[in-house]
Amino acid sequence: MREKSRRDAILEGMAVWGSYYRENIDVFAREYLGLTFLKWYQFAILAMMNISQVFLWIASRGMGKTYLIAIYACIRCILYPGSKVVLTSGTRGQALTILEKIQTELLPRSANLRNEIDMSQTKFAGQDAKIMFKNTSYIKVVTASDTARGNRATLLVVDEFRMVKKDTINMVLKKFLTERREPLYTELSEAEVAAERAKEPNMQCYLSSAYFKDHWSYAQTLNTFKMMLDDTKSGFVCALPYELAIEQGRMFKEDIESDMLEPDFNELKFRMEMEAMWIGGEDGAFFDFNSISKTRHIQYPMYPNETAALLSAQKRLRIPPKANGEKRILSADIALMASKRHNNDATAVFINQMLPSKSGGRYTSNIVYGDTFEGLNTADQALIIRRLFEEYSCDHIVLDCSGLGLGVYDALVRDMTDPDTGEIYPAISCCNLPDMAARCTVRDAEKVIWAIKGSSGFNSDCAVLLREGFRSGKIRLLLTEYDGEKLLSELPGYKNLSPREKAILQKPYIQTTMLIDELVKLQHEVSEGRVRLFERSGARKDRYSSLAYNYYVALQMENKLSRQKGNDFGGSGGMFLYKPPVIKRERW
Repeated sequence: MREKSRRDAILEGMAVWGSYYRENIDVFAREYLGLTFLKWYQFAILAMMNISQVFLWIASRGMGKTYLIAIYACIRCILYPGSKVVLTSGTRGQALTILEKIQTELLPRSANLRNEIDMSQTKFAGQDAKIMFKNTSYIKVVTASDTARGNRATLLVVDEFRMVKKDTINMVLKKFLTERREPLYTELSEAEVAAERAKEPNMQCYLSSAYFKDHWSYAQTLNTFKMMLDDTKSGFVCALPYELAIEQGRMFKEDIESDMLEPDFNELKFRMEMEAMWIGGEDGAFFDFNSISKTRHIQYPMYPNETAALLSAQKRLRIPPKANGEKRILSADIALMASKRHNNDATAVFINQMLPSKSGGRYTSNIVYGDTFEGLNTADQALIIRRLFEEYSCDHIVLDCSGLGLGVYDALVRDMTDPDTGEIYPAISCCNLPDMAARCTVRDAEKVIWAIKGSSGFNSDCAVLLREGFRSGKIRLLLTEYDGEKLLSELPGYKNLSPREKAILQKPYIQTTMLIDELVKLQHEVSEGRVRLFERSGARKDRYSSLAYNYYVALQMENKLSRQKGNDFGGSGGMFLYKPPVIKRERW
């Protein structure tokens, strides 16, 4: 009787402490696992993980999310016997990193954790990677694919969830959660067991950095946010930027500043991965983010010869010969100031590959290459433009000649010598404005330059036509830099390149993303049927201007070529034939 009383006292004490620790897992982490070094926000995150049926964390780099989810998985397995924790990610290697954190960082620090794990049944790597606990709980790594069907989980953890296909999560991974935890109740009736199981729903944890707003992961984040605001549901979402990591001593300001000064620094990628900011359009924007983003279908850029030489064996990266009926346009919006003083001044260049439809009357504008140059004088910029014009076998150069571009134009209408190769580029002239053509004194110079001298009406036309081009799908852009990097990494020889060389190959994809970000941030006002676009203070508009002029001229060429074939889409007379839709005056 005395032994039974002692047993009952122990069991009662275990129940009390178990209940207490379940309600205060931050205390459990400190007292039982000995993880006293965790930061306050990490304890807070652990607590929210434990009370949320759906937990979603958008974390910057350096926040320790992989380490923290490793801690929580272990806590869950210890405090809830019979737990089945499934870890998955966009890549199996990322999910295995969580087990690696447990093996190399948690186990050496915590004797109690080592005592909870059955090391004889545990494997930290391989296809059957899992951690077995003595109380029948386990942590298992599963590949996020159709082959994972048949697994079961009481806690599903999807790390870098934006890299997993939505259908895979909905049709495969979430199906793991069809069974509740079943500890070995020995003193409860079947009805009581069913009641206990009903009190404990299965849980989902999603972790990632931010991404583009048109991606399904953004909708998932919003849905979880709405769930968090609903008192009848159990959801939690948060986004923690890098500033918190600096404030808590996990990162250092000097390191961030050093990264930002690198020549291949990607501002948008920094905002997504470090500031935990989603990239996309804003309410009331003239250019709709979704309509632009859905045009990103081009897999590989057309690289200039020097860049394509980095992977010389890959023909798909080289500039191909023109197809039948194909036209190419180079556009440049000119700036001369260096960005150290004027952050919104840069020369933006785009190459438009116009491909005819099967019927031959319409063209699709494929923006196959883009780049920006800062702080160069007129002669240097004219040389770059002239080189690209020849390399891409372009039919026209579109040049803004209303300001600083006039100096570049004057350099182009004269013979110039490439100082690196010694090649002489003959003078070229204007094809659309007689007064500009007169500035060229070289007889019989080829008339290929479309000189742009903007006005309020012309700029309005360009803006409206560019927006309609995206909406109608007549403009196609390069894939995101994430998809582009994945494609490039599959090419033989890419992995052997230096970081700088890889950055050069990734640059056109990044420039495309920065173009879209620039477009959707433009502010606008409508007056007397005309739209005026303007940038915010410190923001840029050079990529927009270059592309808008490029596409406007592409439409004029399309119209002219159609007329030559007897398909008059734009009326008669004049060089500029394509009329934009009318902007109705807004009613206030």
